[in-house]
Amino acid sequence: MAILKIELYGSQVLREKAKPVEKVDDKIRSLLDDMVETMRFARGAGLAGNQVGVPLRIVVIDFGALEGKEDIRYFINPEIVSAEGKMDCEEGCLSFPQIFVKTQRPKKMKVRALDRDGNPFEVEGEDFISKAMGHELDHLDGVLMIDHVSPLKREFVKKRIKKLIREGEWENPYPQE
Repeated sequence: MAILKIELYGSQVLREKAKPVEKVDDKIRSLLDDMVETMRFARGAGLAGNQVGVPLRIVVIDFGALEGKEDIRYFINPEIVSAEGKMDCEEGCLSFPQIFVKTQRPKKMKVRALDRDGNPFEVEGEDFISKAMGHELDHLDGVLMIDHVSPLKREFVKKRIKKLIREGEWENPYPQE
């Protein structure tokens, strides 16, 4: 397994609409394993293909992240089946290190996808799980968490990023040792 480079805000690949995976094979499973390793290394709870420079419709999410017990889920070609309710939440993103924004997400969500072996499944989640699925699936369509905030808040975030760049804290937030 390898730790992959996480693309940061400003990288064009984050705005790309990811392409469907045509065939679930060892190459895709290896990429999923590398994504999990990268997510762990960066202390994240989810990661989408775009975020590691691979615009394919693949996502990994640690459903157990809040409880401190790992429960990795693999999503290939995911799609939202249903979404209910609304909740206000704070979001972070590995492509926006040190940045957190208040957003609104569905309280409950059901997603259909293929697992790492190419088998179809559906999973339903509430609260944190719903937020994580919505956040990561947004990435696959080139939608970022700052697209869910007001233009004023978005400008504030961009100014914060410029400050982090000036201070040298943006370029390599996940140094590999």
